[in-house]
Amino acid sequence: MSHLKLNQATIFATILIAFALGSVTVNAQTRKKPVYYSVAANTVMRVRLDTELNSEKAYVGQTFSSTLVDPLYSRNGVLLAPQGSKVMGRVTAVQRARKNGEPATMDVLFYSLHLPNAVHTAINGSLAELDASGATSDNEGTVSAKKTSHRKVKFIGGGAAGGAVIGAIAGGGKGAAIGAGIGAVTGLIGGRVKKGHEVKVKSGTEFGVITNRAVSMRAYKAT
Repeated sequence: MSHLKLNQATIFATILIAFALGSVTVNAQTRKKPVYYSVAANTVMRVRLDTELNSEKAYVGQTFSSTLVDPLYSRNGVLLAPQGSKVMGRVTAVQRARKNGEPATMDVLFYSLHLPNAVHTAINGSLAELDASGATSDNEGTVSAKKTSHRKVKFIGGGAAGGAVIGAIAGGGKGAAIGAGIGAVTGLIGGRVKKGHEVKVKSGTEFGVITNRAVSMRAYKAT
């Protein structure tokens, strides 16, 4: 092969390589970046407990799951988590019922949102009451709480059939509780103080999960 043909072949190969590299650069530049949408702090998700929580058996670090009852939307109405998504929780403290009438209490937090398409998103959530008077709802069904005190509630032994209520132990005396209208949960039988109720949150119980911080998620796409 002559020097002229060799040089032409080299130039041609160089041009092909340049075009190829240019194409890769263009594709990389034109590739769409993922779009994320925001779930505001203080958003309340309605969930349903999947399995019973019982203060007699529960332990710190125990994990549990609940099911999202209503879809979760972004601020501008984009679907982020459909109904049926799982909200994962963890027990952070357990105090069993005492003989002086003091009810059991159980603290929980919520750390992850699992979507049906296998996408998992970390969240920072707390237990919240489903109280319409302390929250507002937009057109997409997303509820936002107005009271920061919602983050200080816990499960308390008591309520119907000795199950559980959501509230906070008041500072004005043992066994006193606020939330869910339960009032004092102590009682006297034959002059003796009976043992307080254990926490028994039955499977299927609905409650709220309030986001402590904003969450960024992509629009939901079914697989």
